[in-house]
Amino acid sequence: MSILKRGLKGAPVKRLQEKLGVAADGDFGGGTEKALKEFQQANGLAVDGIAGPDTFAEMGLPELILLRVGSRGKMVKNMQECLGIGADGHFGAGTKKAVEEFQAANGVAVDGMAGPGTLSKMLGLLAIFTPEVVEKAVVQADEEHFEGEALPEFDGGDVVAAGTEPEAETSVWGKVTGLFS
Repeated sequence: MSILKRGLKGAPVKRLQEKLGVAADGDFGGGTEKALKEFQQANGLAVDGIAGPDTFAEMGLPELILLRVGSRGKMVKNMQECLGIGADGHFGAGTKKAVEEFQAANGVAVDGMAGPGTLSKMLGLLAIFTPEVVEKAVVQADEEHFEGEALPEFDGGDVVAAGTEPEAETSVWGKVTGLFS
């Protein structure tokens, strides 16, 4: 699951801060967490101070949505319905296999993770994954200065080992540090 929470730094955090209207320094601290909880409360989301796929969708930040093993929620359920598999809202091994098969059949890099590039190919999965959203998922010029590292692999929600960046080497998720160091 690709989430943003206190202690992380990088380009995705900066984008979240800009949307929340707080100082956009790319460092997820107490002020960002407080603003995020207020947003979540006001929009009927789980108030946990953690931004994940459902929060990103509600905020209008679809370019930050990255569904992978361990992800949960409405976005996962929507994707599972588009894939024609059991839609329980939990991204597990079966969902990963279905995503890989979908990617192979649709000319998308096969990595088992569903970011804007993969999600934009799924007919019926919300109209939010436009070509513009796919372009926004790429690191922007003003985000190049953020250091990056590979995303971890998750096992039941726990970090177990470093993995690879999603969908492309230029993904904004490659510009996040802190939690996984």
